[in-house]
Amino acid sequence: MDTQMHAVHFKADQKLLTFIQEKLNKLEQFNDKIVSAEVFLRLENDRDKANKIAEIKLHVPGKDLFAKKQCKSFEEAADVAVEALRRQIIKDKSK
Repeated sequence: MDTQMHAVHFKADQKLLTFIQEKLNKLEQFNDKIVSAEVFLRLENDRDKANKIAEIKLHVPGKDLFAKKQCKSFEEAADVAVEALRRQIIKDKSK
C-alpha cells in the first residue's frame, strides 16, 4: 500500500509516522485490494486539550473510505481513525 503522510503546520517525528504506517498496514488483512492511503495530521488552534486531528483516506477500487478523529494525542487519533476504517472495510465486505 502506498501511503502519503502530511503534517500540517508542524514537523511530525519519525516515530509517529512509523506508528501510523504500522496501523495502516494491519488494514490489509481485512482488504488486500487497498491501493493507497492519505494521512493528514493537524493541530487545531483550540484551548481544548483534544486538539490533535488525524484524517485518513483509503483508496479502494470502486470507492474511497474516510475517517477523521480528534483526540488528545496523534497516536490516539490515528488509532481511533484506523479502527473506524476497519469497521467500514468489514461493513463494505459484508454487502
